[in-house]
Amino acid sequence: MSVRVVVADDQALIRSAVVELLRSADGVEVVAEAVDGREAVARSREHHPDVVLMDIRMPVLDGIAATAQIRGDETLRTVRVLILTTFEEDEYLLAALRAGADGFIGKGAEPEEIVHAVHAVDDGDALLSPAATRSLIGRFLQIDNAATNRGRYDVARVAQLTPREREILVLVASGMSNQEIAEQLVISPYTAKTHVNNMMTKLDAPGRAQLVIWAYESGLVTPGA
Repeated sequence: MSVRVVVADDQALIRSAVVELLRSADGVEVVAEAVDGREAVARSREHHPDVVLMDIRMPVLDGIAATAQIRGDETLRTVRVLILTTFEEDEYLLAALRAGADGFIGKGAEPEEIVHAVHAVDDGDALLSPAATRSLIGRFLQIDNAATNRGRYDVARVAQLTPREREILVLVASGMSNQEIAEQLVISPYTAKTHVNNMMTKLDAPGRAQLVIWAYESGLVTPGA
């Protein structure tokens, strides 16, 4: 079954190039295009895609706000959001993750990397650009938490995870895929994915990237560790 994608970008040339790239790829179907964030949300509600490929800087409603609206709509809970942008500064990455993005990749990525990213987030793997290192994410999450976000993440909820789930949460935060976790713990990829999905339910995390945030903000993983 093909991954159904909505492509949202206000620059017609870039949007057309991405659409052409995805339509030529195996296992991908572009179901709609959007020229701004508001239209991206509308097309998502209309088509219920598997993945929205979302630019950050767009008129009317930017990609971060649009991502937050998609995440806030219960009817779109299964929709994955992959941020595609030329802006890889730390603040954009943090805002995108907080809004509920499942992945973050630069527009300068190779075509095959973009196709891989679409499949990766559809499969439930968080995908971050090379600029998004684990220590960088941890540092900015810690700063943000100390300044404005204290108490938002309940440590007691993480404590209620099983020992195996907490072990896997640490591996998720390190950037491991389900396949890599399975190899590390000598379990099946299906079992790894089941544990990840169970954690998402228990922590009310809409995507794998949000599990990374939980791991840091609960103190289970410390910046630079």
